[in-house]
Amino acid sequence: MTQTEPLRLYNTLKREKQVFVPQDPNRVTLYACGPTVYNYAHIGNARPAVIFDLLYKLLSSRYPKVVYARNITDVDDKINAAAAEQNVSIDVISSRYAEAYHSDMAALGVGLPSIEPRATEHIPQMIDMIERLVKSGHA
Repeated sequence: MTQTEPLRLYNTLKREKQVFVPQDPNRVTLYACGPTVYNYAHIGNARPAVIFDLLYKLLSSRYPKVVYARNITDVDDKINAAAAEQNVSIDVISSRYAEAYHSDMAALGVGLPSIEPRATEHIPQMIDMIERLVKSGHA
């Protein structure tokens, strides 16, 4: 594919390849759901990290600014259970496994995203969104 050929991505909803046309070619945004850090990473955590890292690199080669966000879910029932079982706070569990995740992804050649928000940093915003979804009848 040359630089002048359009980038085509598979749209799973429409089940076809479509030309990628960013809303703003000067700032392309990309989001991938990241891991829930209650244990070591597995292939299900690695696959999206590898794929989205590749997509980020491809988009970065074509557009001047690409912002790639991948979250860390650092609060969850499994994290709570692991913390209770080990008699430590949830941030001990989530920090341990987030660090292991980053190390494992680096070993696979996966770079860090532009932004990596943690769920615990956005609890009030999540509550607000849930309340709005309930109020509108969508949840």
